[in-house]
Amino acid sequence: MSQETEHVKCLIIGSGPAGYTAAIYASRADLKPVMYTGLLAGGQLTQTTEVENFPGYPQGIMGPELMEDFRKQAERLGTEIRFGYVSSVDFSSLPHKVVVDDVKTITADTVIISTGASAKWLGLESEQKYSGFGVSACAVCDGFFFKGQDVAIVGAGDTAAEEATYLAKLARKVYMIVRRDEFRASKAMVHRVLNTPNIEILYNTETKEILGDGQSVTGVKVINNQTNAETDLDVTGFFVAIGHHPNTDIFKGWLHMDETGYIITRPGSTETNVEGVFCAGDAQDHIYRQAVTAAGTGCMAAIDAERYLAAKEHVVTA
Repeated sequence: MSQETEHVKCLIIGSGPAGYTAAIYASRADLKPVMYTGLLAGGQLTQTTEVENFPGYPQGIMGPELMEDFRKQAERLGTEIRFGYVSSVDFSSLPHKVVVDDVKTITADTVIISTGASAKWLGLESEQKYSGFGVSACAVCDGFFFKGQDVAIVGAGDTAAEEATYLAKLARKVYMIVRRDEFRASKAMVHRVLNTPNIEILYNTETKEILGDGQSVTGVKVINNQTNAETDLDVTGFFVAIGHHPNTDIFKGWLHMDETGYIITRPGSTETNVEGVFCAGDAQDHIYRQAVTAAGTGCMAAIDAERYLAAKEHVVTA
């Protein structure tokens, strides 16, 4: 049985703030974009509760509602949005080939990758139960909700140290749960943590369970992995800062990436090492990881794709 094939001018892979913003700009540039949402339509924000730091929503907005607004705007301007995931790609020649759901082949003049990144979790059942209700993987996003309260953060790298010091400005007390007897963070970041008076570091400690009342977090049970002594920490917020994994595995071998899997783009651009392939959002940004910065790079990717196509057409007709 032969596979179904379709050709598009601009294919967008992924549907978070980066993908939808790319779709809005690509639609307005008459690139007639087709978007495949991926398995989590709307991206990470659909799994959050209130978003207070996205411009234009003075009262804040729920994450799923914000992404629904993005989707409606992209559709109104002409983006064709399809639920499905890209199972493989072939960037060896133009146009690029992309296989969707293992059955349909799309050829595309330009491809915008906005597949995002997923937070790494500890794998506790209680962690998922209270995700968005006291459990968070982003201190910058959610720290504000815990002003004057006691919180805990797990992690030992630069991100964990940075987020702990950020939380310390808002929370009354921050327990920092470190699995080993030392940090993995840089000396400068460790120095910053050690010199923040309201951060208490719990070395050789692991999280056993997130405690809650069925609605929100009320504490966390930790265990000292040397003495096996268990302690309950009275906290209302629990932050996981053990890293993110970019959703870029299908592009390995085609696109340049760093050692973690983040796609490398040309500085000041969304261009990858492959002609006509652009990347926006958290799939290439391991520093800021905010909805608003993802949206900004989505805009850039659509403009880069439009300029790339215009230059190609000029060469052909000139």
